[in-house]
Amino acid sequence: MTQVLFRESLAEDGEAAICAEYFNVVTRRRDLQPNLVIGRYSVLPYYRELEDDIDGKLINSYAQHRWIANFDYYDAVRPYTPETWDESNFYSCNHPGPFVVKGKTNSKKFHWNETMFATDKRAAMHVACKLHEDMYLGDQGVIFRKYCPLRTYETGLYGLPFANEWRVFCYRENILSRGYYWSCASDDAKAMATWGGESLVKTLMPIVSKHVNFYVLDVAETIDGDWILIEINDGQMSGLSENDPNILYSNLARYV
Repeated sequence: MTQVLFRESLAEDGEAAICAEYFNVVTRRRDLQPNLVIGRYSVLPYYRELEDDIDGKLINSYAQHRWIANFDYYDAVRPYTPETWDESNFYSCNHPGPFVVKGKTNSKKFHWNETMFATDKRAAMHVACKLHEDMYLGDQGVIFRKYCPLRTYETGLYGLPFANEWRVFCYRENILSRGYYWSCASDDAKAMATWGGESLVKTLMPIVSKHVNFYVLDVAETIDGDWILIEINDGQMSGLSENDPNILYSNLARYV
C-alpha cells in the first residue's frame, strides 16, 4: 500500500485526516514500509538523505525533484511560460522591463513591489541583491522573468495582484484536482475567478511527465485572454491553494 509521510505542521487543518482516508499516513520515517512513499510536506530540507534512508521509493526521485527546484524545466516549457534569464545571462537581456524577480523555486511575493516586481533592469538587479540577503532564497539562485500582465481581480498588500491563477495537481498525464491559487484573496475575488486553462494543462502534462511523476502546474490568464504557465512545483511540497483535498487524495490513490 502506498504510504504518505506527512508533516502536519505545514499542512492545512484537517488535511492529514482526509489524506488518511485514502492512504496509510505515517509521521515518522521509522514507520515506513518498503512501499511507494509520498513525502507530503516532508521531503525537505533533506530530500537526498530521505531517499537514501528509506527502504521504499519516493513518488518523485531526488533527480526529478531537482529538475523542478533548479528551474531545469524551463527549456522544456519555454513556449508556454514567460521568457526568463538567470544571473549568468541577464546581462544579455534586451527586454527593458518590467520583470518578476524570484528564487528558482520560491519567491517573496507577499512583498510584491519591494522584493519581486521590478520596473526595469536596474531595479531588477536591486531586487536580486535583496533576495541574496535571504539565506533561503539566495541559495536557490535568482531568476529574472519577463513580467506578463494577468487578468486581476484584486490587489493585496504591497501591490500584490490576485490574478485569475489556478493550481493544478497532476500525476503523470492525469489531472488530479484544481483550485484557485490565491487562498488569501477575498471571497469576491474568488467568485470572479473562472477556469479556462484545460487546454494548456493537457498540452503541458505529456511534456512534464517525462521528467517528474507528481507535480503542480500553476497557470494563469493574461489580460489578453491567453493562458500561460507561471511555474511548476513538486506535488509533495505544494500547498492546496483551494484544491479540495478529498478530490486530490482520492484521485491520487486511484492513479498510483
